[in-house]
Amino acid sequence: MNLRRDVFQAIADPTRRAILLLLATQSMTAGAIASNFDTARPTVSKHLQILTQCELLKQKQEGRENYYQINAKKMKEVADFIEPFRKMWDDRFNKLETIMKKYKTKK
Repeated sequence: MNLRRDVFQAIADPTRRAILLLLATQSMTAGAIASNFDTARPTVSKHLQILTQCELLKQKQEGRENYYQINAKKMKEVADFIEPFRKMWDDRFNKLETIMKKYKTKK
C-alpha cells in the first residue's frame, strides 16, 4: 500500500520541524540527527521517512552512510503556497496596529 503523505501534516509535528531546522544548513546522517533528540533512533527514523515521503528531504548515499538534506525545490513550493496568507495576515496586523495607535492618541 502506497501512502501519500501530506506536507502540512508532516510539518505540523514539532520534531519534524526541528529536523528541518537541523538540516537547513548541512546534510546529516540519521544517527547524527537522532543524537539531537531524546527519543529512540527508530522514532527519528520514522520522522525522516515521513519527511522523505513528502519530498521535503532527499537521501544521498555516500559509502555506507545515508545523508539527509533539505529538498529546496519542495520547500520553495511550500513557502510559495504560504506567502499569500502571510501577506494577508501582515496587512491585517498592520491595519490593527494603525487602529490601535489612533485609539491611543484619542485617550
